[in-house]
Amino acid sequence: MMMKQSKLTHGSLFSGIGAPELASEWMGWENVFHCEINDFCRSFLDKRFKSTSYADITKTDFNLWRNRVDILTGGFPCQDASKAKQAGGKGQLGLEGERTGLWWHMCRAVDEIRPLWVVAENVANITRVNNGRDFAKILHSLSRLGYNAEWKIMYASDAGAPQRRARCYLVAYSDGIRLPEGESFFSNVCKTIVKERRLFAGTALSVGVAWAGQPPVCSVGYGLSDRSSELYGKSRLKEEVFHAYGNSMCPQLVYNIFKRIAELDN
Repeated sequence: MMMKQSKLTHGSLFSGIGAPELASEWMGWENVFHCEINDFCRSFLDKRFKSTSYADITKTDFNLWRNRVDILTGGFPCQDASKAKQAGGKGQLGLEGERTGLWWHMCRAVDEIRPLWVVAENVANITRVNNGRDFAKILHSLSRLGYNAEWKIMYASDAGAPQRRARCYLVAYSDGIRLPEGESFFSNVCKTIVKERRLFAGTALSVGVAWAGQPPVCSVGYGLSDRSSELYGKSRLKEEVFHAYGNSMCPQLVYNIFKRIAELDN
C-alpha cells in the first residue's frame, strides 16, 4: 500500500489511535509528533509510533516545529457540533463549546508551525452548526493565516467500508500552492469504489449499509451483541479500545487525501 514518494513530514493533533499516522506510514512519510490527551490512546501512540509525544494541546507550544512540518492533521473534538446533541445544527454550542472550541488551539498550532498543508476532520454537521456561522469562522481563521481551504463530506464507504460514517474533511494549503486549472483538491480523492472491496463480512453491495446483524450502537454498548459479551466478557480495556475506534478517522480516507497531497507536491 506504500507509495514511493519524497519523505514529507507529518504532525498530528487530537491524534486518537493514530489513523493519520498510519496513513502517513503507508505513504512512507515521517511522523514527527502526535498530541493526544487521552491516556489510553497516548500510551498506544507512544508504543506504536516513535515520535515526539504531547498530551494537552492547550499547554503545548509548537513553535519548535515552525517550518519543519509539511502536513498537519487534526480531528478536533465534535461533541459540541454533533447531531447527537440536537438535530439540524441549531442551538449547539459549536466553537463556543469546551470541546469543539479546541479548534482555536489547532488554529494556534497552525500559526506556530506554518505547515504547507492542514487536514482537519469533524462530523458532517460541523458545516451547519449555528446556521453555518461556526464553519465560516473556521474558514476565516485559516484565511487570515494565509491558507486557502476546500472541504468535502466523505464517507467510510467511499474507501470501500460497509458503513457510511459521514465526516467533513477540510484541506487547507498555503497560498504558494497552485492546483491544476479546473481542478479542486478533491477532484481525484476516492473517485472510484471497487465493488469487490465491499464483499467482505457478508456485506451487501449497496454503499453505506451496515453488516448484517450488526446491533445498533445506541441499544448495545459499542455495537457489540449480547452474545459477544458472553463470549469475550466485558473489560475496561475493551471499552477503551472500542471507544477509540469510534472516535478514529478512517485511515483509508486519510490515505487518499495524502496521495492527493503527494501528487500536488511533485
